[in-house]
Amino acid sequence: MDFIEELQWRGMIHSVMPGTEEQLKKEMTAAYIGFDPTSDSLHVGSFAQIMLLKRFQAAGHKPIVLVGGATGMIGDPSGKSQERNLLDEETLQKNLNGIKAQLSKFLDFDSEIPNKAEMVNNYDWMKSFSFLEFIRDIGKHITVNYMMSKDSVKKRLGEESKQGMSFTEFTYQLVQGYDFLYLNQNMNCKLQMGGSDQWGNITTGTELIRRKTSNEAFALTINLITKADGGKFGKTESGNVWLDRRYTSPYKFYQFWLNISDADAEKYIKVFTTINKEEADTLIAEHTQAPHLRLLQKRLAQEVTIMVHSKEDYQAALEASNILFGNSTSDSLKKLDEDTLLAVFDGVPQFTISKTTLEAGIKAIDLLTETAAVFPSKGEMRKLVQAGGVSINKEKIENQDEILDGSKLLNNKYLLIQKGKKNYYLLIAE
Repeated sequence: MDFIEELQWRGMIHSVMPGTEEQLKKEMTAAYIGFDPTSDSLHVGSFAQIMLLKRFQAAGHKPIVLVGGATGMIGDPSGKSQERNLLDEETLQKNLNGIKAQLSKFLDFDSEIPNKAEMVNNYDWMKSFSFLEFIRDIGKHITVNYMMSKDSVKKRLGEESKQGMSFTEFTYQLVQGYDFLYLNQNMNCKLQMGGSDQWGNITTGTELIRRKTSNEAFALTINLITKADGGKFGKTESGNVWLDRRYTSPYKFYQFWLNISDADAEKYIKVFTTINKEEADTLIAEHTQAPHLRLLQKRLAQEVTIMVHSKEDYQAALEASNILFGNSTSDSLKKLDEDTLLAVFDGVPQFTISKTTLEAGIKAIDLLTETAAVFPSKGEMRKLVQAGGVSINKEKIENQDEILDGSKLLNNKYLLIQKGKKNYYLLIAE
């Protein structure tokens, strides 16, 4: 299956410039996608484009990752209602390094294959370009009428926009168009890819190449990822879902994919994994027969967590999920690092207790009624202990007068109390 065919069955294609498919069938072709360096990590909003480049390289073509050190200083107006903050050079460099490290998990930058991936920074060719040179050599090839016809410009200049658009942002499509021209002339790059909101910027580049050099250039865009309920993809109540574990733990990352709706899971399994058509069709059919088993969500969460993090992180996330929702043991609980423990039990009631008091030894019944009000009375706790309904760190307690001490602490700081089947409490010893 060729590259375009694969994108079609995966439901990713939005627009393809005529001649693109023929070009890809004719020879190994270099294509680029631009990434915005506003952070030192990408988030799942960029994941479809990362997978696009991964598939492109797998199909035998050459991916070029352009990180917009120069364009990041301006800010892309596409889909934005207001201008963004500009970044300084030091922050940009830190962000570029972080993004390259992330993309290396998906693309082969290092081997000597003819289609190895390359990363470029448009600041490298824009930094010495004077304003006068730019408007003389580039600006004269694209008319204002042409630039005004782009949707990203129309929306910002239309009646619904009170702020209008600065000259800086208006010139963004020219700067991006020059990137394509530069890569076309210096790296034989013939294709730019991106999300459907980038079509206007990309076609400005193809037009600039055609007018200035008469070279061939092509454009391909993919559908923007949406959610069936109309919500914004890649956002949770706590913000973006990042690819970097410093900002989104592997457990929370795994949970994000696990909690996706059935309608979205059917779409996302094609976009975000490397599962082939036959396997995807089988999985979707099995899921339709028994949606309560959440086969699609489980497989999606598994594939993506392993790809972005590792098999070990996936296993740890799976075990962590079982602690909350399954019949896991105290051994599984003890394996959790502090960040994962807090992520798993985020939102459960917490009590702070004295570490000194605990280390000296205290009866369970005194700890859970007087020191921390897990139970409203000693009588209620006695009844539940007798019924086998009280656990500390996933171990049932047989006797409410059992002495607890510092040796019970998880990560030398926490006690997990379970009252009945579903009620958890976290005691923090300080």
